[in-house]
Amino acid sequence: MPPPSIVESLLPDVVELTKALIAAESVTPARGPVFDVLETALTPLGFKVERFVEGEAPDGPVENLLATRGGTGRHFAFAGHLDVVPPGPGWTGHAFTPEIRGDLLYGRGAVDMKGAIAAFVAAAARVPAEGKLSLIITGDEEGPATFGTQKLIERMAARGVKPDLCLVGEPTSAHRLGDTIKIGRRGSTVIWIDVPGRQGHVAYPHLADNPIPRLVAALAEIDAITLDAGNDWFQASNIEVTDIHTGNPATNVIPGNASARLSVRFNDMQRGPDLIARIEAIVQRHAPGAQVKGTIYGEAFLTQPGELSSLVAGAIEAKLGITPELSTSGGTSDARYLVKLCPVVEFGLINATMHKLDEAVALADLTALADVYEEVLRRVHA
Repeated sequence: MPPPSIVESLLPDVVELTKALIAAESVTPARGPVFDVLETALTPLGFKVERFVEGEAPDGPVENLLATRGGTGRHFAFAGHLDVVPPGPGWTGHAFTPEIRGDLLYGRGAVDMKGAIAAFVAAAARVPAEGKLSLIITGDEEGPATFGTQKLIERMAARGVKPDLCLVGEPTSAHRLGDTIKIGRRGSTVIWIDVPGRQGHVAYPHLADNPIPRLVAALAEIDAITLDAGNDWFQASNIEVTDIHTGNPATNVIPGNASARLSVRFNDMQRGPDLIARIEAIVQRHAPGAQVKGTIYGEAFLTQPGELSSLVAGAIEAKLGITPELSTSGGTSDARYLVKLCPVVEFGLINATMHKLDEAVALADLTALADVYEEVLRRVHA
């Protein structure tokens, strides 16, 4: 058996792997080269890697990757995404040319979440292949998510792959690596309202039918709703009007229709279909015949504090010396799908620069995150 120093030198380097993943441009929906990089890193570690492409435009095609490594005992899974949001103009360097400046590594995806995926791999390389381990990686989390993790879950069911515990590597830390674990997320639904009217000249209102007053009345009632006051783990649910539109450029024309869009973020005291039905009932009272359409992007979920959160918190305390806060704040993530399989928590890098220009991660945080993930695996398979 080679000396430990030689073995260590053969393990994936978390910084170099992060750089390689950043360099493989992967604006959502992602496929191809970025998955090549990950597969190349996983195969020598004993993982069986399965890649497949799902869907057609506009939401696809999307590539997904399921990597499994056998063993006994509990089945643990890391989950995440290789797709990234578009970089936009104004970067100091090139968004997909990883660059180390000082103590930071810059590049789109460094934080959200190629750094965490590199840390998954580094951790897996350090832990003997005794326990069952999977990586559930999609190329469509930042986009519609139609052909991403949901298709992975279907593929896992067909293969008989079902983890007992799952950690999603989303950037959950707020101010210091390890300060926050997400144990749940609020649900999200978007609702479109279209109120028909009859176009006409403003000087002859009796010959027209202005839809705007009816829409405004409905929106006023909706805006006055208090859905709930929140609970022990979730903030209060909220409804926000995000758009009002008539498409009317003329000053002397009563429009033929008026529309609005709502966004609702809700806790586990609410359900998406019930919210849509409630909004529709209000709209119909004010504007009979209006069209109301809602899309649910995820229901609220909560992994009650227990074994999994304690296990991850214990690993953070052991490696970083801090006690993390358990939180449900922030937007949605693919944990909303994975929770259907098993208990899920999220833990990853500091989220201050995610989706921003000059996204960057501290080199020390990359190394420390790999250490925490390694400790998680050792505790799971102890």
